[in-house]
Amino acid sequence: MPDETFDYVVIGSGSAGGVVAARLSEDPQVRVLLLEAGPVDDDDNIHMPLAFSMLFKTRWDWNYETTPQKHLGGRRAYWPRMKALGGCSSMNAMIYIRGNHADYDEWRDSYGATGWGFDDVLPYFTKAEGNTRLGGPFHGTDGPLHVEDRTWNHELSTAFIEAGVSAGLKRNDDFNGAEQEGIGPYQVTCKKGRRWSVADAYIRPAAARPNLVVRTEALVTRIVLEGTRAVGVAYTRGGRDHVVRAEAEIVLSGGAVNSPQLLMLSGIGPGAHLRDMGIDVVVESPGVGQNLQDHPVSGILSYTKDTTDVAEMLGLGNLVRWKATGKGPLSSNVAETGAFYRSHDALDLPDIQLHVAPTGFYDNGLHEPVRRALTTAVTLVNVQSSGHVRLRSADPTWHPEIDPGYFDDRADLEAMIAGFRTALEVLRQEPIARYVAEPWVPATADPRDDDIIEAIGRLGQTLYHPVATCAMGTVEGSVVDPELKVHGVEGLRVADASVMPRVPRGNTNAPTIMIGEKCADLIKESR
Repeated sequence: MPDETFDYVVIGSGSAGGVVAARLSEDPQVRVLLLEAGPVDDDDNIHMPLAFSMLFKTRWDWNYETTPQKHLGGRRAYWPRMKALGGCSSMNAMIYIRGNHADYDEWRDSYGATGWGFDDVLPYFTKAEGNTRLGGPFHGTDGPLHVEDRTWNHELSTAFIEAGVSAGLKRNDDFNGAEQEGIGPYQVTCKKGRRWSVADAYIRPAAARPNLVVRTEALVTRIVLEGTRAVGVAYTRGGRDHVVRAEAEIVLSGGAVNSPQLLMLSGIGPGAHLRDMGIDVVVESPGVGQNLQDHPVSGILSYTKDTTDVAEMLGLGNLVRWKATGKGPLSSNVAETGAFYRSHDALDLPDIQLHVAPTGFYDNGLHEPVRRALTTAVTLVNVQSSGHVRLRSADPTWHPEIDPGYFDDRADLEAMIAGFRTALEVLRQEPIARYVAEPWVPATADPRDDDIIEAIGRLGQTLYHPVATCAMGTVEGSVVDPELKVHGVEGLRVADASVMPRVPRGNTNAPTIMIGEKCADLIKESR
């Protein structure tokens, strides 16, 4: 017998799940349960923008690793994922980017994701957004997700933008407006210099409603099925097993790793693989866990002179200033400046994104800088390679096997090499050139292709944007339909980055929040 009954059970409080639960609970007639595997987000390092990488490899982190990656020198890539209220919106670098307009039209036209073209999703982006500088038609000004210009900028970030313009890039002060291409400062999901996560924007304002129950430190172990209908959720909390029933629907929002893992643990997925794991196959769905895509990134590291490094600013004085005012260097999101450009002139759309940081940020920032530096991180955002998520055990506490297949398609490596060339040209321009003391990685300012490939193998890592493991659409391999309902299962939807059929050209937090907004409306309409 179930312990409790709700109308809706939402699994995962991250960038989509927190939105879905909050929006569904706006109807006082329905009861909603939100389950989160991690604890409440009550650490200063969560709310202080500059400190986000201090959360990595701590109790706040799922602490995933990939399989050894051939093109990263055989290394396993570390994948931080937040395990707390707000999910990865409580751990990310807070960059507010939606991707290119064409990305969503491609979802619609190439994957059968009807209703997910750019004109369809723009109202959900603007509904979510509360932008302090930009307005219509591309921006919302009164949504719960606060978006602002940073309250502090490093001089290297400003100099890099000017150098980019000198190198021929267009100045762009709104990457989410009419056109994505160009160079400029990133806007951030902060409020007055403090992180503004989905927990802040959606969950806490809704938590006072009597019809919403938020339960943290609750690890979901399987979805309970009666035949092919999802009727409940099993989870562990406080050392005890629980089962809760969902009268209307269950929404799975675990993210691109946990959502396919949980579907497979529940008997929904590739049949042969599930049988190998000793799991009874309830619904054969070959696409579950397949099609994994992520944005790979590798940095150009330059030693600097006649300037500062943001990492040296983590002192008591700046901490007091940030706590009192939300201003100063601790309000930096590290990757302050960005650019979108095409690696080759023949391309119609940008395939490279830059993340520029006034410090030596590599290996996820886990190395403490010993010398002042600048990071120009070249990121591939139009990815041809793909991989998978598979189970390693039927035990839900085991981490799954994660293989993103970085650079398995040679076209990705060629695009990155060309992307490096443009970034190196920017570094040769004034005013950024006056601050560059000497190259660090690559070790020369005029590297050969082999030098760049070596740098990618040495420094290449995730940009924290895994998607597509429960891909949406009507084509072969799709896991959910355009209403986010799991093919072959009643009463179960997936709403998170895993449903994106293709990774967008840009950071994935804003698109995932959009998915949460649209999912909530789809559920309300069906009700």
